[in-house]
Amino acid sequence: QVQLVQSGGGLVQAGGSLRLSCAASEITNWNVMGWYRQAPGNQRELVATMGSSRYKNYADSVKGRFIISRDNARSIVYLQMNNLKPEDTAVYYCYARRVYAGGEDFQYWGQGTQVTVSS
Repeated sequence: QVQLVQSGGGLVQAGGSLRLSCAASEITNWNVMGWYRQAPGNQRELVATMGSSRYKNYADSVKGRFIISRDNARSIVYLQMNNLKPEDTAVYYCYARRVYAGGEDFQYWGQGTQVTVSS
């Protein structure tokens, strides 16, 4: 069973920065790796994803502040979060997706990590 192990997160003041990391237990060519978040009372939402082709997709709310990157050789994805705002407060989840030639589609989630931004 593939595991996504997250690290980083915590408490920071508004305007500060945090970095999240997520390592997949399987070293493979993940089609997509990225980050989602869920605030209390809200649905889980996309923050940023990055394809194996290096294409990056960001939520409008984080564009210009967050940067996603990947280390494909080690199957690690990072999220550098700058100029954090109180509305960024949420549990952040790592995500990875692998689609095989036969059509098998596997998606995995990390355990979640709390990010709290104080005003």
